[in-house]
Amino acid sequence: MSDPEVHHEESGSKGRYFIRHESGESELTYSIMSEKLRIADHTAVAEGQEGNGIGLIMLRRLIDDARKQGFKIVPLCPFVNAQRRKHPEWADVFSV
Repeated sequence: MSDPEVHHEESGSKGRYFIRHESGESELTYSIMSEKLRIADHTAVAEGQEGNGIGLIMLRRLIDDARKQGFKIVPLCPFVNAQRRKHPEWADVFSV
């Protein structure tokens, strides 16, 4: 099975990655502090999608974008911070 499509939107100083499901949307939100810094502040997975790796799929998209665009991530969200600790290979994109 392939990963679901991750959408991205930004407005002003806020942004989010999200995946649409029949039961609603899962999202990972962030605040834009500067051109070089994003604060990942919240991750929520839609009802019925828990345990399917949806949060990790969205986080990987954020990490890919951080590498491509040259910004760092501050892991304020507990989920993002926990995943950061589990994946030392992501150290280059985190500002802690």
